[in-house]
Amino acid sequence: MAALSLLALPHAAQAAPVDDAVAELQHDWEVVRYQVPANEREKRFEALATKAHKISETFDGRAEPLVWEGIIVSSWAGEKGGLGGLSLVKKAKLLYETAIRLDGNALDGSAYNSLGVLYYKVPGWPVGFGDKSKARELLQKALAINPKGIDANFFFAEYLVDTKKPEDAVAYLERALQAPARPGRQIADAGRREEATQLLNTLKAR
Repeated sequence: MAALSLLALPHAAQAAPVDDAVAELQHDWEVVRYQVPANEREKRFEALATKAHKISETFDGRAEPLVWEGIIVSSWAGEKGGLGGLSLVKKAKLLYETAIRLDGNALDGSAYNSLGVLYYKVPGWPVGFGDKSKARELLQKALAINPKGIDANFFFAEYLVDTKKPEDAVAYLERALQAPARPGRQIADAGRREEATQLLNTLKAR
């Protein structure tokens, strides 16, 4: 038993630093996404993407930093827009795909969820790689991993609205609003609940 405990120490020692680094990226992203003025976000996300890439390199072989690097690059793309934004989105796609190959279940299936969002928001061929059918498949995988999660339910609802099924989206938005709080994610939870409430109110007003 003692030998097994000793064997577990190196992994445990590595787990804490990567968890701390990922938690810091999460917090930094939340602040920029929900608290920084819109005209400052592009530069802030660009700087944060550089930080995230260094963390991904430091913890090579771990899915979690890649997921967050992808989320940050995707957010930067959204602020940048245009062809420059599209090249960033393609980079984010590769980051999510690499994370899924390493561990698709990491961070409650966030790579599946985030990649699914790209597939329904990015234009289709020949401009981009957008594919509504692929998006549904990925988002449903994320829901299967984390059925009560706020993000998994919100983004599937948004996808349903985007694909002209608003009546089906209501139940997922209600689940998003009932999702359990995530430790240390108060800013993101509050921001996402506000987005879910606004979308739900819009659908009910139709």
